[in-house]
Amino acid sequence: MRATYSEETISAYSSLLNREVTVTVLLPPDYSAGNTKFPLLILNDGQDMKALNLKQTIEELTSVSEVEHVIVAGVVAGDRLQEYGVAAQRDYLKRGRSAKAYTKYITTELIPYLIYKFPVDADANRHAIAGCSMGGLSAIDIAWNHPELFRRVGVFSGSFWWRKRDSASRFYSDHRDRLMHRQVRNGRKKEGLKFWFQTGTLDEQSDRNKNGVIDSIDDTLDLIVELVKKNYRPFYDIHYHEVKEGHHDIKTWAEAFPEFLKWAFGK
Repeated sequence: MRATYSEETISAYSSLLNREVTVTVLLPPDYSAGNTKFPLLILNDGQDMKALNLKQTIEELTSVSEVEHVIVAGVVAGDRLQEYGVAAQRDYLKRGRSAKAYTKYITTELIPYLIYKFPVDADANRHAIAGCSMGGLSAIDIAWNHPELFRRVGVFSGSFWWRKRDSASRFYSDHRDRLMHRQVRNGRKKEGLKFWFQTGTLDEQSDRNKNGVIDSIDDTLDLIVELVKKNYRPFYDIHYHEVKEGHHDIKTWAEAFPEFLKWAFGK
């Protein structure tokens, strides 16, 4: 028998983001009964939860005991090009100016409230954050800088091209200018952090270095290389899921989402 999740909407003004933030929370059946504490998934672009079939997917996976029951909080996006990104530095078009504030909202406002309001396990080992495209870049940036709150991160078609210099510039360098890659390269290993990456072979057509591999895949694999250099282990700490003929769209991400959930919350 399939368990039915309930849905609750939270809406509150955040002075950090200077806007009303809406969060859609998916809750396991009978979540308030007993003393069970549930793992937590924070999802960027929470407005896409229905399109991702997230509620139905979780209900199906829990009904056959492939994943444990989980509380999901989908944060409805504001200005994605400003709130998402790499918090430590804006890109070459000055996008991402509110990424630091968004990170602070997630870590100091949302998570404490969710732990207070719902039976969320406070253990970071049971917390994951995920997102698609720009939301995926934001997710890994937040997890990388806050391993005390997140131990798993899922990135669907991550915007790892995010850079400090226009790629059309004669001075552009993949090695120097991709901001997430540089942050990992210059940082320390965060013990216990695990990564799940998805790309689609039809994510895009761009191929900056003309090597026959689209940038979306190249940028993701290059970031994995940086993580391996920090002694994260492929297949154990890092999982890569490539979707043949997968596009940069919600349909592809929805098809891949069950694999992420089984990796992050599998029994």
